[in-house]
Amino acid sequence: MTKEIVIAPSILAANFARLGEEIAAIDAAGADWIHCDVMDGHFVPNISFGADVIKAVRPFTTKTFDVHLMIAPVDPYLEAFAKAGADIITVHAEAGPHLDRSLQAIRALGKKAGVSLCPATPESALDYVLDRVDLILVMTVNPGFGGQSFLGSQIEKIQRIRAMIGDRPIRLEVDGGVTRDNAAIVAAAGADTLVAGSAVFRGNSSADYANNIAAIRVAAEGGRVPTRNYSSATTRADEGELVR
Repeated sequence: MTKEIVIAPSILAANFARLGEEIAAIDAAGADWIHCDVMDGHFVPNISFGADVIKAVRPFTTKTFDVHLMIAPVDPYLEAFAKAGADIITVHAEAGPHLDRSLQAIRALGKKAGVSLCPATPESALDYVLDRVDLILVMTVNPGFGGQSFLGSQIEKIQRIRAMIGDRPIRLEVDGGVTRDNAAIVAAAGADTLVAGSAVFRGNSSADYANNIAAIRVAAEGGRVPTRNYSSATTRADEGELVR
């Protein structure tokens, strides 16, 4: 059964001087989840925020906290993020030697477990953990910075992962350069959960954010129109465009 589209604004693009207010604003604007990009300056070339910040802003919404850990090693910090209020904890397949162990640890903490793949990481990294995951996150930029351009080369990977998932109750999330202009192609490839940062946090009010979220959602839902069959489509990688 096709899952409803989920829009998960990334707070990496929010105004950090008033982060709690920004989270309340995107909640009111129709965000389904709150995406939290945690960067350590080691696994990725940037530092964002940690568990204490997530704990501090958790009271501003009851929406799902989708916590994406771009850190290595990751296992020593899983409990801290679980206690801080994460609902989903996603780790990178590339961030450590024992992915299966990390996923087991997340579930043992009572949280949903996700795996993220960098652009150069093949989907074969998922072969032996599919029954451990609740979410698969495909990076459509190289992780570490917001505001990057979407990598169309990842569309075929999204399609292949959708086929791998089959009927399993796993969400397929895409993060990196997602906008109203490419949301349709992402959804047509099989993604059901879209992370957007800069494309959501344009403007100065919850009303602006609501318009941005709605535009992304409408585009994504339009890309999933049943009469448009992309099963045999190919990808123009430089533009992220499916062509017949």
